[in-house]
Formats: sequence, structure tokens, C-alpha cells
Amino acid sequence: MTEPNQTLPAQGSDPKPQGEQSSNSNNLTMESLLKEQELNIDLPQAGEIRKGHIASVTPSQILISIGAKSEGLVSGKELEQLSAKEREALEVGQEVYVYVVSPEDANGNVVLSLKRAQEQISWDNVEKMLEESNVIESKIIGFNKGGLIVSVEGLRGFVPSSQISAIRRMQSTGDTPEQRWQKMVGQPISVRVIEVDRERRRLILSEKAATTETRQSIKERVLEELQEGEVYTGRVTSLANFGAFINVNGADGLVHLSEISWDHIEHPREALEVGQEVKVKVINIDREKKRIGLSIRALLNDPWKERLEKYSVGQLVEGVITRLTKFGAFARLEGDIEGLIHISEISENRIEHPKEVLKEGDVKSLRVIRIDPEQHRIGLSLRKVDSAAFADKDFKLMTAELDSMEHEEAVKDESKPSEGQDAPDASTGGMTEETSETR
Repeated sequence: MTEPNQTLPAQGSDPKPQGEQSSNSNNLTMESLLKEQELNIDLPQAGEIRKGHIASVTPSQILISIGAKSEGLVSGKELEQLSAKEREALEVGQEVYVYVVSPEDANGNVVLSLKRAQEQISWDNVEKMLEESNVIESKIIGFNKGGLIVSVEGLRGFVPSSQISAIRRMQSTGDTPEQRWQKMVGQPISVRVIEVDRERRRLILSEKAATTETRQSIKERVLEELQEGEVYTGRVTSLANFGAFINVNGADGLVHLSEISWDHIEHPREALEVGQEVKVKVINIDREKKRIGLSIRALLNDPWKERLEKYSVGQLVEGVITRLTKFGAFARLEGDIEGLIHISEISENRIEHPKEVLKEGDVKSLRVIRIDPEQHRIGLSLRKVDSAAFADKDFKLMTAELDSMEHEEAVKDESKPSEGQDAPDASTGGMTEETSETR
């Protein structure tokens, strides 16, 4: 007779203690929950900026919750970078941005920096100010022999003396920088960003560019006058990592980095400088967003088109394998001209990756199968080198080369003296003594 509420084991089953079954079930459930939780954790990565909340503040460290499995830590050198005023302003629960220095130190803590996050955000903001041509109201915080120092977004910006307004320059009297600029420290100033170079920590400002006239109305007028495809003369007003701004008829247009030169350049300063006069072609006008797209390289001869004239579809060429990718291999034909061997053109057999057949540095005979001068692309094939489809073209090219070699040999033979005939005597202008006496 069973007790009330007691469940008998199923027929044919191996009865197990109820406690053991419950324990195993709990373990499985806990294990699956932990795995699921681990997958859902958004782990911090070095170099990223995160939003967090201050959990605690002590003289030696600041704990910040950033939504990871543990709180991040601001301490040591990162804490020392904060001024006493900045530390006093920090409160528990306050929302802050932090820079992830390291996702884990020797003690398993996430290392954070408040100062570096602020700096990164500031550089992002000044780049946006440059792109949008914003006028910034600030104060003069210092000077050097070349001009004024102005604070923008917590960064030290430089206003060269050539970019200081005429009115302010009239007030700068004296022979030394101290005599000219010292009295201006603390004064308000309106400036515009004209150059940003984050890597070199270079921020150039202009007071002259931040004039009181309505720049927007000027740009609207110029936008109506400009025509796509037309060529204008402009002047470089500012440089940034992504391109150069050129003033055309009173409004700034952007020449993207890729539109400056046919050659690869890392920064506009390699080809341009502020104040330089250049010819530009209008390639795009967005009147709704008030943006002007310009190009300098569109007015230059495309060297690729000239280089590609020597190649034709079906031609056999020799190339050096330079790079391997999942979709194919790149081969350098000559100079900086590279062609792509698509993975489908490497072998007659199916392969998963070009490394199964090729390696960097290999010298291979290749077939030109496609030429696109506008996109600067050459399609090459390794598997079609011995293709019967190109046999006739190969025969004609080989015949032409043999004819050329035979012609060169014939020209050489004609230039040699015939058997039994003396070579011309240089001292007698090509006449021998015998012929000279006869004449």
C-alpha cells in the first residue's frame, strides 16, 4: 500500500532516488542558463567608447558599470590624468562615457579611461564642425610666436596670425609675442575649424573665416550658379583626413581623398596646401543637403588608360602573385598594375582557397580575359593559359614575333660586308687605296 501523493516508478524503468533526479535536473538547468547568459554578455573591446554609470568614487579609484559581467576601473595613470576639478564633479549614478583601455588586466578588471573617451569624442565633434563649416564661440587661452591658442571641445586649437581678423591684428602692437597677444588671453573669439589631423593632434582654426556675413546665403547662391561637369578655379581653405575643402565662388566644396590624385595618397597634404589655387571639376551637387562634390583628378590624364593600351583580351602575360584572398589572387604585371585571377579562373578543379594552388611570389603565365579601363581592372586566368579557344590568337602572335625576328636578322645581314669585300676604311671615308688611285 502506497502513501498518499507518492508516485510509483513506471513499469520496466529503473527507479532512482527522487533527490538524485531533482539534483541532475537542477544541474542541467543551471548549466544551460549559464551558457545562455555567457552568450548574451556584451564583452568590452579595447579601443571602443562605452556609456556607463559611476558605481563608486574613492581617492584611489572609480568604479563604472558599463553593462559587462563586471564593473570597469579607472585608477592609476588614468585617474591621474583627471584634474582635481574634474574629480570633484564626478558623482555616484552619473552617466559618463569611457574609453576601454584593456578588457582585462592582471587582476581580471576592465581598465577604463574617462580622459581618453572625452578626447576621442572631442575629435569626432571638431571633424563634424569642419565638415559643416560651423562658427564656434570660444575664448583665447594662450599664445605663441605664431598666433593664438583657443580651446575647442577641450582641445587646444591654433589660430595662425594669418587667420586672425584684421581688427584684432590692429590691436596687436609690440615687438614680442607677449606684447602683441598677452592682453588678449581670456577674450572671447569666434572661429571656424579649417584643418583637422587627429593623428598629429593638429587642430587649425580661423577667425577670418568666421565672418559675420551670412555664409549660408552665399552658399545657396553659389549652389544655384554651379553646374555639374563644369570646371572652376578655387582655393584650398582647409584639409582633413578624408579630403580637402575648396572655395569656389564663395562656397566650399569637398574634394574627397580619392578624387585628389590618380596616385594613392594617405593625406591631402601630400598634394595640396591651404591657400593653394587649383582647378576643380564639379562632379556632384546636392542642393537639399547643400553639398558640393569636386574632383581634381578628373582634370588629369588617367595613367591607367595609357598603360592598358599595350594589353588586349586573349593576350598571354607574365605576372607575380602578390596577394591571396578568399575570392581569388592578385598578380602584378608591371609597375603598379595588378590584375585579379578570380578563384574560378585558377584551376579546372574546384578549390576552396587560392592557396591550394598558388603562393605569394609565384611567377605565372596568365591569360588576359577582361579589361575595364574605367574601373582600373584587369581580369586574368590561369586555367585558360592553354585554352584551345585562344589557339588561333596565340598562333598569330607567335607568327608576328617570328616575322619581326627574321626582319631584324635580315637588316643585320645587309649591314655586314659581303664575302671577299673589304670593309670600308674609316680613314679614307670608305675608299680603299686602290680605288683612290684609280680615280
